Amino acid sequence: MNQLIKKPSILFLALSAALTLPLLAADPLPGGAANRLPVFSWDRVPQYMHIRKADKFTEDEIKYLATFPLVTFEKTTGSQTFKSTEDGTLAAAKAVKEINPSTKILYYRNVFVHYGTYKANAEIDKMPGAFLVGREGKTKLVRNVCEAYDLTNPQVREWWVGNAKQMCADPAIDGLFLDGMIKIYSGGYLMRDIGKEKKEAVLQDFEGMMRETRQAIGPDKIMLANVLRTGQSKDDGLQAIKLFDGSYIEGFEIAANPEQKKTNVARGMVAFQKAAREGFMIAFTAGLSEMNTEEGELNPEKTDEIRKGLGKNDNYSKRFNYLLAMFLVCAEKHSYFLSHDGYHAHKKNKVWMKPQPELDRPLGAPKGPAVQDGYIYTREFAHAKVRVDIENEVGEIEWLEPEKKLGIL
Repeated sequence: MNQLIKKPSILFLALSAALTLPLLAADPLPGGAANRLPVFSWDRVPQYMHIRKADKFTEDEIKYLATFPLVTFEKTTGSQTFKSTEDGTLAAAKAVKEINPSTKILYYRNVFVHYGTYKANAEIDKMPGAFLVGREGKTKLVRNVCEAYDLTNPQVREWWVGNAKQMCADPAIDGLFLDGMIKIYSGGYLMRDIGKEKKEAVLQDFEGMMRETRQAIGPDKIMLANVLRTGQSKDDGLQAIKLFDGSYIEGFEIAANPEQKKTNVARGMVAFQKAAREGFMIAFTAGLSEMNTEEGELNPEKTDEIRKGLGKNDNYSKRFNYLLAMFLVCAEKHSYFLSHDGYHAHKKNKVWMKPQPELDRPLGAPKGPAVQDGYIYTREFAHAKVRVDIENEVGEIEWLEPEKKLGIL
């Protein structure tokens, strides 16, 4: 039985049955996995940062970024100042490393969606058959804006792996943040445009490309993938995660209705716990603002999490406590937390460089796994008691001050 549950429920039994599928046979993680992962401590809430800025980061921003054990520099980072994402990412990474060499820094690459601002694009833009082509010759298949890589083309795979290898060769880069695989694993995504046979071929060659990437970048670099996702990837991502060091988590609340939403969240928590207990790194992220439901035909498979953004006077404390409580219920060693108002480092981001005071409270190690009673979960830490109700989206954290030790006279 999953250790998350001490009070079995009909919901849990159904979810457990859904998650007992055979795991994908994959190469074992290379040796030295523990050494390449970020610093971890239960002293405070372990945190993650995922950010981008087209201009150069300021000195204060670099100092702030250097306080995190794990940072991903998103697409467009430094691309205006340094003329490419590669050079902008390297500049930011080196600046952070000068302050805190132990911060692990990941280079963002989408495995499926073709984005601008990359220096490497000069090569693929001239490559025949580099992008998938849909009905009536349509090439902008992703949200009607971006091309999608045809990973059945060996030249595309070689190009993609080569860029990853080149960036990871720099000591300032500790590994890769791999995005976009939800679009590959989600069976319905682009199926009408490219057909079932082509979609299955893309998936097969993608997994081969990931193994090639591991060989290319070596055993000491991190591969963090956006792969755990309820209902939109095979076995919620518990098979595919075997190819990586861990998973970024987003979009866990996407659902058609409230009943489906709470079921998806419960199922996602099972996947989070299972992966974390098996030693996989988890970067748990969630937006603080409301979902933007006015997406029309641009996001039909709900593969993208699009939020409205916080308003000037929005009070997000309830949402923050809910997300933090949910994370703490599931977290294990090498689980990291981020609540955000988007990934841009600018004034529209209401929480950029404004950490919540709860994140600096003493936490301490968990006393054991969480206890579940229906949709309510509780868990105790050395210095905190956590309760989360995912049906009503309420999280409560009782912070307990550490006992002061008497000195010896």
